[in-house]
Amino acid sequence: MGQEDPEAGGKAKGVVVMARRATRGTGTVFFSKERRRWMAQLTVGHDPKTGRPKKLTRSFPTKREAEAWRQEMALKHFRGLLAPPEAITVRDFAQSWLERKAREVRPRTLFLYRKELAYALPSLEDPQAKDPLGRARLQAVNPRDIRAVIDGLLNRGLSLRTVKKVREKLNAIFEEALALELVARNPVAPVKVRGGLEQEREKPGRTLETWEIEALLAALDAHPDPRTALVLRLCLSCGLRKGEALGLQWEDIDLEKGLLYVRRTWSFDGARTAISDPKTASGKRAVPIPSKTLARLEGYREWWRERLGSYPPPSFWVFPGVNGQEPLGYNTPNRALTRILKRLGLPPARVHDLRHTYGSMLLARGAPVELVSERMGHTSPSITFNNYRHMFSEERQTHIFDPEDFVAASGGGKRPEVYVFDPEDYLGPRGQA
Repeated sequence: MGQEDPEAGGKAKGVVVMARRATRGTGTVFFSKERRRWMAQLTVGHDPKTGRPKKLTRSFPTKREAEAWRQEMALKHFRGLLAPPEAITVRDFAQSWLERKAREVRPRTLFLYRKELAYALPSLEDPQAKDPLGRARLQAVNPRDIRAVIDGLLNRGLSLRTVKKVREKLNAIFEEALALELVARNPVAPVKVRGGLEQEREKPGRTLETWEIEALLAALDAHPDPRTALVLRLCLSCGLRKGEALGLQWEDIDLEKGLLYVRRTWSFDGARTAISDPKTASGKRAVPIPSKTLARLEGYREWWRERLGSYPPPSFWVFPGVNGQEPLGYNTPNRALTRILKRLGLPPARVHDLRHTYGSMLLARGAPVELVSERMGHTSPSITFNNYRHMFSEERQTHIFDPEDFVAASGGGKRPEVYVFDPEDYLGPRGQA
C-alpha cells in the first residue's frame, strides 16, 4: 500500500510513495496520515510468551529526524546497547530493589533507603499519591525527568544533603536496571546536584566542653536509674554507639581484663526494634574500659545480684528492658540525656555527641588516627579523619615544630603505649578542670 510524502516538493506533491524500509533488522520509517507525523519503528526482540515482536516506535515532524533516530537506534541495537521495552514502572522496580536490599542491609538502613526514595517516588508510601516518575515506564525516563524531580525537591526546601541522598538511591536503581539490560542507559548519571553559594555540609558531632563533662558525670552518678546512667557513661568513656551499648550482654564484658566486646547492636527501623550485627565488619571490636567506668560496672553487677539473688547469667542483657527479654527502650537514653542537660542548664546534645566527644578527646591526647578509627569501629581511618576534620584543622593552626624547643623539652619522654580516655581522669580533681 502506498503513502503520500508530505515533504516531496513541486512535482512530487501528492505522489504516493512506499514506506521506506531499511535492511532487515534496522527498522522502518513511514508517514502516519492519522497523526500527520513521520514514524520510525524498530523491532528489538520478541515476547517469550506470545512470540509477538517488541517494537520501539517514535514520531517526528520530519522524515529526516525520523531517519536519524532509526539509524541511531539500529546501531545501538546492533551493538547490544538497546534493551527491549518492558512494562515495568519505576515504582515497581524500586520496590523490587528495596526487597533485594532487605537481604543486604540492616532494618534501620532499609528504612532510610525507602524514606529517601519516597521523596522522588511518593507512591512507595502512598499508592494513591501523585507520582509521575514512579508511574513512568522504566525505559521511558530520560535525564530531563530526573532533573525535574531533583529541582522540585530543592524548590520544596529539602536540604542539599537529603536531595543528594535521593539522587544516590535513584542512581543505584537505574544502575541495576542497566546491569540487568532493562534500560539502554542510566538517566540519572548526567544529572548532578549542586548547591548555591553556600554548600551544605553534614552537621558535625558536638564535642562537650570540660565543664559540661564534669556536670554530666555528676548527674549520671546521681541518676535514679543505673541502667540509663551507665549506657550514657559507656557512650562517653568507651565511644560506643547507643545501639551497641544497648546490645551488650554480660558475656561481652570482661571485668578482669577491663575489656568489652561489641558483637551486636539494638537497632530501630522507624517501626520496630531488632537485634542485628554491627553495621560493618569493623564494628565488631574490643574496647578497653577506663578504670572508673569499670568500677561502676562492677558495682552495677552487684546491684543486679542483690535483685536477682545471683549474678546475671552470661546471656542476660546488661541493660534489660522492663520484661528482661529485650534491651532497654531504644529512645530511653535520648530522653534521659535531654532531661539531664535541660535540668543542668547545659546546651542540647545528642547521645551520639557523647561518642563524638570520646573520639575528640582521644585525638586531643595524641592517639593515632588509626587507633581511634579501630576503637570507634569505623571502616577506615579516612572516615575518622572526615568526622574529626575540625580537630586536624585546629592542629594545623596551633602546632609548630621548633627543633630547638623540642630538644630542650624532650628529656627522654616516651610516647604513651596505651590510649584510654577516662572522662574523670581528664577532668582531674573536681573543680580543677
